[in-house]
Amino acid sequence: MAPTTRQPAEHQDPPAPDAAPVEDAPPGAPPARGKGRPRSAAADQAILDATREALAELGWGGLTMGDVALRAGVAKTTLYRRWPSKSELVVDAIASLFDQLECADRGSLQADIEAVVARFAELLSLPETQAALLALFAEGTRDPQLRRRIRERIVQPQKVLVELGRANAQARGEMDPDRDRAAADEEIDIIFDTIAGTVEHRLLVSGEPVTPDWIRRFTTLLLGPFPGLLR
Repeated sequence: MAPTTRQPAEHQDPPAPDAAPVEDAPPGAPPARGKGRPRSAAADQAILDATREALAELGWGGLTMGDVALRAGVAKTTLYRRWPSKSELVVDAIASLFDQLECADRGSLQADIEAVVARFAELLSLPETQAALLALFAEGTRDPQLRRRIRERIVQPQKVLVELGRANAQARGEMDPDRDRAAADEEIDIIFDTIAGTVEHRLLVSGEPVTPDWIRRFTTLLLGPFPGLLR
């Protein structure tokens, strides 16, 4: 488990005002419009990858913006211009992983859920994901601002997957259309918490594997009260 002791490293590592970014625009990139230089998607990805790598290796307390910049091969000014604080950087590094999740229409609600759960478990199995999430959870209990950012960048975007899966099931005639938006939103919250909480607990707390057989049994249990939704 990654260390979670708060330490002022990010405040002791201010950006160097005269340092020049080294990777903002690749050769041949179009000229910048307005102030500043265009952002580089490759540089952003290198920074986010370096953040997860450093967090898995050093833990929250050992991670510094300077170390991330060094690993990513960018200037500290570039890093601070894009992410003013370590908290914002770490949240975005994890959010970028979960942004890979999608809810494609696979013909049934059970198949949709099984596919998302399998991919979610795969991402959670990565050491850097586990270290980052455990550190974020611990820090979030002491930092309301960080907890709000976790909700906005990680939790809320993933709830959209539940809403999409529900919409797909309704379009296929598996579920009735929503008649009460507030009630539907509450159900979406509960479904998301049930799926995310169960998979995270199994992998991060119990340390048990998430196998295809386990996923099938889990979704069958989840949809058990609604026989028409089971394949």
